[in-house]
Formats: sequence, C-alpha cells, structure tokens
Amino acid sequence: MALDDDATLHAMGYPRKLTRRFRAFDNFAISFTIINIISGIFSSFGFGMNAGGPLVLTFGWIGVSVMVLFIGASMAEIASAYPTSGALYFSAGKLAKHHKGAWSWYTGWLNFVGQVGGTAATGYAAATFIQAFIAMQWPSYDITGQHTVLITALILLLQGLANTYTVHLVAVLNRISVWWLLIGMVVIVVALTVLPEQHQSASFVTHFSNNTGFTSAVYGGMLGLLVTSWTFTGFDGSFHMSEETVQATVNAPRGIMRAIGYSAITGLILMLALVYSIRDYAKEAAADAPPVQILVDALGMSTAKLLLLIVIGAMLFCGLANMTSNTRQIFAFSRDGAMPGSRWWHSVSPRTRTPVKAVWLAAACSLILVVPGWWSETAFTAIVSVNVVGLFLAYAVPIYLRLRLSDFQPGPWHLGRWGKPIGVVAVTWIVVSNVLFMLPHASPISVSTFNYAPIALAVVLVIATVWWFATARRRFQGPVSYGRPDEVAAMDLI
Repeated sequence: MALDDDATLHAMGYPRKLTRRFRAFDNFAISFTIINIISGIFSSFGFGMNAGGPLVLTFGWIGVSVMVLFIGASMAEIASAYPTSGALYFSAGKLAKHHKGAWSWYTGWLNFVGQVGGTAATGYAAATFIQAFIAMQWPSYDITGQHTVLITALILLLQGLANTYTVHLVAVLNRISVWWLLIGMVVIVVALTVLPEQHQSASFVTHFSNNTGFTSAVYGGMLGLLVTSWTFTGFDGSFHMSEETVQATVNAPRGIMRAIGYSAITGLILMLALVYSIRDYAKEAAADAPPVQILVDALGMSTAKLLLLIVIGAMLFCGLANMTSNTRQIFAFSRDGAMPGSRWWHSVSPRTRTPVKAVWLAAACSLILVVPGWWSETAFTAIVSVNVVGLFLAYAVPIYLRLRLSDFQPGPWHLGRWGKPIGVVAVTWIVVSNVLFMLPHASPISVSTFNYAPIALAVVLVIATVWWFATARRRFQGPVSYGRPDEVAAMDLI
C-alpha cells in the first residue's frame, strides 16, 4: 500500500520527505501515549479533588469521554480525507469555502500553541512527580517551583535528543510506552484493590468537594472537568503522523478512535481505584502531590515509591510522544511558509530523515511556557488550559468547516449520514468547555493564583493577527501545492 499512500500525498501536492515506518499499531500508539491515562489522571487528580471531588472525577470522566469520542470521530473522518502532517490546518484550508488562507493560518497557530502547551504541561508534571519521589527518598529535599522549572528543562532536553534521532527509534519507544501504560495501569489498580486493608464505601463516588475558593459549587465542579479534558488532548497525533504511516487513510482515523476508546475504559478503572483508596480526604487533597499521598497512605512508602516510578515513566513517554507530534505540526506548517524562519523548521536531516530543527523549536517554546512556574502556584493548570484551549479550538475549526461544506469528499473511513450530527455535538462541546477553561481556577485571585492561559493564548493570536494583516495574507493562501502529482512524485527525497 506504500504506492497508494504516496499517490494520495502527491494528489494533495506534496512530495514524500519522511519515512513511512509507522504501522497501524504505531499510529495508535502515538495518540494513546499522548492521551496517557496514567500521566493525565495522576498529574491533575489533586486539582479534581478540590474542584468537585469524586463526583466530578468519576462522572465527569464518563461524560467528557463521550464528548471526546464525538470530537475524535469527526476528526478521524477528516484525517481519512486529508492524511498529511499538516493535519488540522491543512484540512481547514481545504474545507473552507472562502478565506482559505485565514482559516488555515489561525488553525495552524492554535494547533501550534496547544501542542506546545501539551509538551510543556507533561514535562512540568513529570518534574513535579520526580521531585515527589526524591522527597520520599530524601525527606530533607525542598520541593520548589524553581526546581520544577529546572527539572522540566532537563526533561525537554532529553526528549529533544530522543526525537532528533530516527523515526524508527521513536516508533519503538511508543510501542514500549503502550505496554508500559497498560501493564502499569494493571499493576497500580491491582495494588490499590488488593493491598489496602480498607476502601471507601460504594457511595463515595457521589462525594462532592469544592475547595477552589469560589462560593459557587456548580462553578467549582465544572472546573473539575479540566481533569478529563486535559487527559484527552493530543489525539491529533495520529493525524500528524499520517505521512509516516502505512495505509494512512484508514490507519490514522482508526488510531484516533482506538486511542480515545481504550483510554476512556482503562482511565475510568484507574480513576475508580484511586477514588476508593482515599483515606484522609483533607490531608491528601492539600498535599503537594495528592495521588502520591494516596498511594503512601493506602500502600505504605515502599510500594508507593515503586508505583511512582511507573507514573514517572508514563509521563516521560507521554512527553516524548507529545514532542514528536508537536514537531510534525511545525514541520508541515513551515513547509507551507507559515512560520518565522520556515526555511529552517521544515528542513529534514539527511542522516536521520527527521525535522531536527523543528524538534528544538518545540523544546524551546515549551520551556518558555514553563518559566512562569518559577513564581506561579497555578502554573500547571494555566499551562494545561493553554494546551486544552489551543488544541480543542484547532480541532473545532476543520470540524465546523466540514459542517458548512455540502460537497465534502470523505476518505475510506467515514461516518456517513451521521457525520454532521456528530460534528454539531463536537463543536458545541468544544465551545462550552473552552470558555470554562479560560476563566479563573482559584480564588482569591492574585499574582500567584492568576490563570495566565488567556494571556498566553491572546499573545499568540495577536502576533498571528498582526503578522497576517501586515504581510502573511498577501503571500499565504493556505496549504501549498508543489505541483501536479507527477511533478511532486519526482521530488520525493526517499
């Protein structure tokens, strides 16, 4: 099917520059690893304990998972029709009836900031849990925001180095990560189910807690939905890896759907295991890393340390996959001349066949987003909001444009007559949830608790808008075609 994949890419106007080494499992693995239930649940569980408690953690997980399946199905249909690294911004440009360049431009920049937010948030979470492990090993260790930023910088450096080398290495690591996640989840769930002497009663899942500082219980509980929304970001990774996937018109959409479906089921099991293992709610909710405190209280220090290593490993795998997806979006966006220094960022190393310069741009931008953690207490939730809002808005644009297009030409994987109703639900949920995540997350509002996500997003959009009206609108008309299929076929570099 390699020839068919190349023919599809050539028909969209692009030569093949990247190696097709991702098979169906590899494509699924990239999104499953980025969603990463262990990383997502453990890194934000404490926030959920204070914003809604077990009620929102459990039933919010179920409700948001269903909404994400609608979003994933709509995206999968588009991925089947346009299997390119450009993914969201490419399909936005193709699906728009008018102003194709503008739709593509803003989608690409939203996708870029969301992807950077995902890489940054995962690295930041890993740094937090690494410090929790160090503090368990050496109690005199002082956990600080400054240490978190420095450890995150080291993590980004190592992930950048890993992504600098071959696609084959990244694919192997992603295969390993799937089994690490699944086996790790089973180990954690079994330990929390079998080893503790007691568990909470069955009705504990209805327990509600609002420690956000806001008097409105509804608002506090709605904020808790961020836990599930943050976990389910990044499944566009399968879309971005299309040009490196065999039989991409089928395997990319299947990768998206399988990643979401399997994550929804396994994530609910893990969530329930943690919820029913809570002992001292107030103490654990107030801890630096609440899920770590739950493990210690339920299982003892030695077992908690062992399980924490599984969690840290999952977060590192997640960050690696995030950066891979982030890099491919930068590569494709630059290929069409839509980023400063585009000539640099879309170049491919002749030795490794990977966009090395784009890797280091992704790492540097992620580090910039992490820097406020040096002084901000709510840096993590702000970075998460940048990730969730940026990505889901980028998801919404091509889905919305597909709804407006009466003559949409689907690929081999499609939703048939259900395409438009599913798309309407997907776009509606994205709009509602994104408004919520731009609002304050803690009260009273101060310099240390301020949610700077709207500012970060606004800065990117202002720059993109000024640049668009200054020069880009005259030279960027959306995805570029490098010629007729026979012409671009002669440009293939592999």
